[in-house]
Amino acid sequence: MPAMDQATEDRDTARVRRSRLSPERERELYEAVVELLGEVGYDGLTMDAVATRTHSSKATLYRQWKGKPQLVATALRHTKPVLLEGVDTGTLRGDLQEIVRCSESARERDAALMRGLAHASHDNPDLHEALRELLIYPEIDALNALLRRAVDRGEIAPDRPALNFVVHMVCGAFIARPLVDGQQPDQTYLLEYIDAVILPALGAA
Repeated sequence: MPAMDQATEDRDTARVRRSRLSPERERELYEAVVELLGEVGYDGLTMDAVATRTHSSKATLYRQWKGKPQLVATALRHTKPVLLEGVDTGTLRGDLQEIVRCSESARERDAALMRGLAHASHDNPDLHEALRELLIYPEIDALNALLRRAVDRGEIAPDRPALNFVVHMVCGAFIARPLVDGQQPDQTYLLEYIDAVILPALGAA
């Protein structure tokens, strides 16, 4: 079995194990975890605090999730859907612009939370891997599907080298502006970045 298929099967198996909680109960728990993250940060969040806030037992939490990294990443995944899912305007430029517009409010609301998690992940390999599996990989999969549609439409040549680096270009937009300009990457900046950097690199109109 290919490695990617095996990874998908493993994630599906984990979801089945968690299905003993009702969808409503899972949603309440995930929302409580995100609230706690906003209040105390990742390092300050404990399984005891989650159990108290959600009126759960620690045994239940550990039975459903291996530990805090997996619980936090899963909570974020379920309360912050993949931004690229459902985006299909018919053009690559339109798709990228739509993603920027749809993510504006979430980006402003969650910026501090995600910065804190990014910092914590440097010292916590388990958190880093959980965030990659449950947050980053689904976004990459959705972005690759968006790019494949652009290739199928003839907007991008299938052998364009920059296709392998779109994720890195997108990440660069968010990392570089605070460092270089001392400002957050707002909608105006990101829309200009699409036209000046991403589309030319892909050879798209």
